[in-house]
Amino acid sequence: MTNVSNDVVFVTGATSGMGAAITRRFIDEGARVVATGRRTDRLDALRNELGARLHTATLDVRDRDAVGQCVAALPPDFAEISVLVNNAGLSLGGGKFHEDDLDDMLTMIDTNIKGVVHVTHAILPGMVKRDRGHVFNIGSVGGVYTTPGNSIYGSTKSFLHLFTLDLRAELLGHHIRVTVLEPGAVDTEFFEVRARGDKSALENFKRGFRIIAAEEFADILFYAYALPPHVNANIIEIMPTDQNWNRVAIHRTT
Repeated sequence: MTNVSNDVVFVTGATSGMGAAITRRFIDEGARVVATGRRTDRLDALRNELGARLHTATLDVRDRDAVGQCVAALPPDFAEISVLVNNAGLSLGGGKFHEDDLDDMLTMIDTNIKGVVHVTHAILPGMVKRDRGHVFNIGSVGGVYTTPGNSIYGSTKSFLHLFTLDLRAELLGHHIRVTVLEPGAVDTEFFEVRARGDKSALENFKRGFRIIAAEEFADILFYAYALPPHVNANIIEIMPTDQNWNRVAIHRTT
């Protein structure tokens, strides 16, 4: 059994879905967790549920100054972060690039790319100084395989893929692990957000097949963390059994 009682885990996007499930899993295992997100009411509910080993902070990862202030202001018991989970992210639009809204595209870039850069840059120096840590980046199969409507979202997740591998190379010689998890369909608010609040979007998408539960995804991430310290899971790709890669698309004129 992995002893996590000395670990502090910093989770972005902890107010729902995978972030909330990851937060609960580490708390259940005995860690202390800093849960961050934009929805204060949901963070308060998590704190009431999970107790004193959870510290919450309302945070928009797009705000560079706010990220730095959040990390600098952590209470002493939560200041030495040993696990970072860059989970905050979203997908908007879903149409063709030339038809989608530019503001939606920039929001994805600001959140999925710049947000990860802001948080990692604020936390990683402490890990390097202590020579101990694990950085998890939550990517997507959309960053590996092409899907119509994913030109910007998929590109942001491709960034996370290469960022993880380059960061891993730069940290060679330090006792810091770096992992990117690239899931397919997971039962979260992803589909509702992409559909502009349409709560039926998820049910319509998963009709007829079983998708991954957020708690199952959290189990996989925790397994990667619980590996022996000399073992680094570089890339973990996860899909429902009933989901697969797209066929090669062909446009025919007749």
